[in-house]
Amino acid sequence: MIRLLAWFFGICIGLYPVSLHSSLVEITLKDDMDKLIAILKRHEGVKTHAYKDSLGVLTIGCGRNISDSEKHHGLGISDDEIDYMLQNDIERTIKELSREYPWFNDLEDGARKDGIINMHFNLGRFRFSRFKKALGHMEMGDHDQAALEFLDSRWAKQVKGRAIEVTDMIKTNTYV
Repeated sequence: MIRLLAWFFGICIGLYPVSLHSSLVEITLKDDMDKLIAILKRHEGVKTHAYKDSLGVLTIGCGRNISDSEKHHGLGISDDEIDYMLQNDIERTIKELSREYPWFNDLEDGARKDGIINMHFNLGRFRFSRFKKALGHMEMGDHDQAALEFLDSRWAKQVKGRAIEVTDMIKTNTYV
């Protein structure tokens, strides 16, 4: 009991730092944080796409300045935020592929499946769907021919080395 009191007293006088993310602080600040978030959303507005604010500064979300201009240099986004968005985008891509292409669900996890995810991620749902011949070959399990069809495209000319790497993954089921 004496140790506990000494530890608590040490925290109170600042001998032992306490994280602002501790559960006690988190519980007491949650209501205040929720109120602050609601007010900021109301004042700043919430946008799901990049926009220019009243000063012409490139902004996203709820007033996040992402401009890289000298006059209005903003925060941008952190590596953790990039990873979070990328993870969400990958999960969305996999869900779309799973819903729209039954053969995708039959692919074993690995390079071939990741190659298809990579292409779909890069092209988007609509442009990916226009590879009718290649997708037909994927459905039939003819990965060599599918890779050739994917390579014979404007996409392959635009992304160059990426197309070669991705189609090699599709063809061989190995990472390059």
